[in-house]
Amino acid sequence: MSVLDPLSHALAALLAAAHTALTSLGADPASGVTWALCIAALVAIVRIALLPLAIHGVRQAHAAARARPHLAALAKRYRNRKDPDSLRAMVRERRRIAAEHQMSRWSLLPLLVQAPIWLALYHLVSHVAAGTPVGAVNAGLVASLGAATVLGVPLAERGYLGAGWSHLAVVAALAGTAALLSYVNQRFLVAPNTVLTDVPEVMARVQRSMPLISAVGLLVAGGVVPVALLVYWVCNGAWTLGQSAVVWRWFPTPGSAAAARAS
Repeated sequence: MSVLDPLSHALAALLAAAHTALTSLGADPASGVTWALCIAALVAIVRIALLPLAIHGVRQAHAAARARPHLAALAKRYRNRKDPDSLRAMVRERRRIAAEHQMSRWSLLPLLVQAPIWLALYHLVSHVAAGTPVGAVNAGLVASLGAATVLGVPLAERGYLGAGWSHLAVVAALAGTAALLSYVNQRFLVAPNTVLTDVPEVMARVQRSMPLISAVGLLVAGGVVPVALLVYWVCNGAWTLGQSAVVWRWFPTPGSAAAARAS
């Protein structure tokens, strides 16, 4: 039994409920469109539930950006002072600056909470597409997903190579869309809203490489994951793009290029 099982079962209940709701409205239970809408609904429910954590993360990014010049000046002032009294004074001053700018000790909490949810969601879609029942997504629903297709390509199918050029076109289109959404989000929304002042050059180079790395990673993964998971990546990427656009437009990080554009 995995530690992610409770989360996977909770997410499976949501996926099964979405399928029941759509079929009760007359949707074909084994249609690829129905299952794609179920996955989209699951993504929307999870992302809405995580919005408070996303808002907390934006606020902490703003707090850290406002405090950064003061922390840099403090580090410069105490650079060559290694005696115990000076170190204790520096710690007290850091705490004062953090409190003044409302920096939380739990700034990484949103990431720590969200990571297991994304993993559980990944495992749920992957296992169901592979034919393994998970919680409320029982054998009947697994069989329904297994019979579902998108433009003739089964949602449970894996890889770029399959039944002809149409299979390649569908899988490549889904993987390419997921990669494009990720690249646009990282390159044009996240990067301009990130402050790299005083960041080591190595870390800055990694940060600038992230748009291309994430896009290439999705294209490579598209060749091994189920098509249902590609649908999930597209839906999740579209939500992330929209959420990042809202932050970039109305809540830019102080000191960032996005904030300079808005001023």
